[in-house]
Amino acid sequence: MTIKTFEDLIKEVHEKGICQECGGCVSFCSSAKYDVLGFKDPYTPPEYIHKDKCLECGICYIICPQTHILDSELNKMFKFSNFDSMPIGYYEKIYSCQALDKDFLEKGTDGGVVNSILNFMLEKRLIDGAIVSKTYTPFSREASFAKSKSDLLQSSGAKLDISPQLDEIQKSSSYTHSIPLFNRYKFKKLAVVGTPCQFNTIRCMQDLGVTPSENIEICLGLFCYENFLFEKSKIKKFEKQFKFKFSDIKKINIKEDVIFKLIDDEIGEKTVHIPFNHLKKYMRPACNACNDFTNIYADISFGGLGSPDKYTTVITRTEKGKKLFSKVLDAGIIKCRDLDSNKKRDMIELISQFSHSKIKRKEEFMKNLE
Repeated sequence: MTIKTFEDLIKEVHEKGICQECGGCVSFCSSAKYDVLGFKDPYTPPEYIHKDKCLECGICYIICPQTHILDSELNKMFKFSNFDSMPIGYYEKIYSCQALDKDFLEKGTDGGVVNSILNFMLEKRLIDGAIVSKTYTPFSREASFAKSKSDLLQSSGAKLDISPQLDEIQKSSSYTHSIPLFNRYKFKKLAVVGTPCQFNTIRCMQDLGVTPSENIEICLGLFCYENFLFEKSKIKKFEKQFKFKFSDIKKINIKEDVIFKLIDDEIGEKTVHIPFNHLKKYMRPACNACNDFTNIYADISFGGLGSPDKYTTVITRTEKGKKLFSKVLDAGIIKCRDLDSNKKRDMIELISQFSHSKIKRKEEFMKNLE
């Protein structure tokens, strides 16, 4: 059988515009120490840096979330059949939760639950650290390594200070390149907070036994409908279309739509809701090629959809995720709302609607590529 290589990824993924830029091919290349692959531009797919040193082993092709080579293995591992029968994936239970730590609750995007769990794991030395993302400017997040409560609080939520950098922004993206951080730190047990495409790659790496994926202790997945990509010209169009400045954005949240908390000179703060379909022109194009909304390969999935303000929707999926969540509950780190069968059904139906919408969007997008 012919081994497919990075050349094939370029033809089948990059040239079609469906590369998720997760960084798996760069970070876990068999010849990574020779810088065979790299990101010349953080907002475009990776490229050959030293092509002559490529071993043509095919690992980059196999672990790419857009080649789907290991889908059947992963789906069996995660008790998942297909999106038609299981649009939100296999799960143990669903909750609506809130952090009891006032700092995490105040700074968190929703209920402060993800960072509360990470802090618990750090304090109990269940992990050496966590890869999280930190907001720098509106729609701009960068991966960072957290090993303390202070680090987690600095990365919490999407609360924004008015930044002098705004006038200098040429391009920004809400997508966080987390996987490339794996090779920057020495760790034995790591937690990762990430998107569906990132965890697809991580699970492929774990299935193949690619180092250092065996040291990833827990995968905490975020709901992800789409990420956004802004060039300077698009920022101006955005401000004109929605009649507020990037510099007015204090906080961003995502539930059934995108929610902006804005600084207002007259009333102090106001809230603006923008539906996803009004933001299509600002979406990363490759997000059209993803059909996973709820992060089906995570140990635990988190999002704002289905829960009220200041609460996080939590979906436990794996045995490891279930046990960790149980420990956190027993320790009194978070609290859960009482959900009767009707409320749980309504949550699942709403989340399923968004999942179906993303599945349909991918199907239509891929048909247009053929």
